[in-house]
Amino acid sequence: MLQVGLNPYGLTYHLGLQARGTPRANPKPAGLEGFIALATELGARVLEIWMPWLTELSDDAVIALRERLAGLGITPIVSGGLFVGEPLDDAFRAARLLRAKIIRTALTSVLCGDRNAAGEKWSEFAGIICARLQEWGPRAIAEGHVLAIENHQDFTSQELVDFCALGGEGVGVTFDTGNTFPVGEAPLDFVRRIAPHVRHVHLKDYRVQFTTEGYRLIRCAIGDGAVPFAELFAVLAEHHDRMTAVLEPGALEARHVRFLSDDWWHGYPPKTAREFAACLRAAQRNRLPDDADYRTPWEREDDGSLVSYELDMIRRSAANMRNLGLMKVEKI
Repeated sequence: MLQVGLNPYGLTYHLGLQARGTPRANPKPAGLEGFIALATELGARVLEIWMPWLTELSDDAVIALRERLAGLGITPIVSGGLFVGEPLDDAFRAARLLRAKIIRTALTSVLCGDRNAAGEKWSEFAGIICARLQEWGPRAIAEGHVLAIENHQDFTSQELVDFCALGGEGVGVTFDTGNTFPVGEAPLDFVRRIAPHVRHVHLKDYRVQFTTEGYRLIRCAIGDGAVPFAELFAVLAEHHDRMTAVLEPGALEARHVRFLSDDWWHGYPPKTAREFAACLRAAQRNRLPDDADYRTPWEREDDGSLVSYELDMIRRSAANMRNLGLMKVEKI
């Protein structure tokens, strides 16, 4: 059974997670209350909750939130910060109070698969991650949680599998369906390797626009882009009877993956030509024409249309997933 809901990262302007600062900032960010209202509208059964909202609440307030979500039939998931740079104590506290099974966390701040941009820090990240997994993995399983590390445009599928083996039963994967392209892997190749370790899914899609440096990944309604969702979930169904997933349109800024630069490949393990060809072939699906304007309202500095842009896209995403038969969304 697939339970589907929302996370906040495709709604960053509407919810107040992203703004340019006065006078351009969203004057009325919806915040946690607006997030719950949208979840109610869409009949969400899962809510991945941004950690800063939870750290602002007292223990009693988090418990009250848990009871409120239970009354709505919503499963909470804690969405933590960066694994390499932030302590997880607040995330564990929130998970305990919410009785949340999953703690989702990104591993690094690297985007667009650009390990070279991290410089010397990249060589340090793996050691930090390995040490922390050995510390936090056993704690997660002892406290009844799973630390679900996300493929956040930084690590390959095999590297994630290796991390899970190191962290033990307390570590799994949050599979972001759109984030295979930034590391040069086809979605189906990626999911076949990580499927036994997947504990939670971010439903993300991109339209791909090829450039003289590589390709851009441009946000779109989930189901309108390059990701083959039906095929992905057929693979996951071979390994899991139950799973949670959340709708997450991509960032308000296009991700430019500059794989035609030699520097971009620094820090990557060898990849065969056939493996990379599979990625390029997958990226052709619903591709954006090379001369199309890829910019979002954020990139055009058209802030006045951002709220409707984000809300229209999340509603179309839900409709697309229903039409594909991957989710059953009923009004609460």
